[in-house]
Amino acid sequence: MHIQGDLQLVFDALYQMGVIEPLLKKDWTDSFHNIPKENETYLAAVRTVNEATGNVREMITRLSDFDQQTLEYLAMEVAREFADYSTRQSVQ
Repeated sequence: MHIQGDLQLVFDALYQMGVIEPLLKKDWTDSFHNIPKENETYLAAVRTVNEATGNVREMITRLSDFDQQTLEYLAMEVAREFADYSTRQSVQ
């Protein structure tokens, strides 16, 4: 399942929640390749973002119910999708 909508808004929500800064200081190479895409908690977090329809405050409120590791996986997915988008844009 992919994140739908504005990735920047998802990034902003996660940044405001304090998820991004600590993640940047970690070596998340192993974690990045092990994002639990079939895990119900992770899928619920992605659905939460997709259902927030660009409302950062709603996203923050709803995401605050998830544990730190799930939020970190979500942030890594945002980074991956940003990278994929950038790659597609530079190829065109």
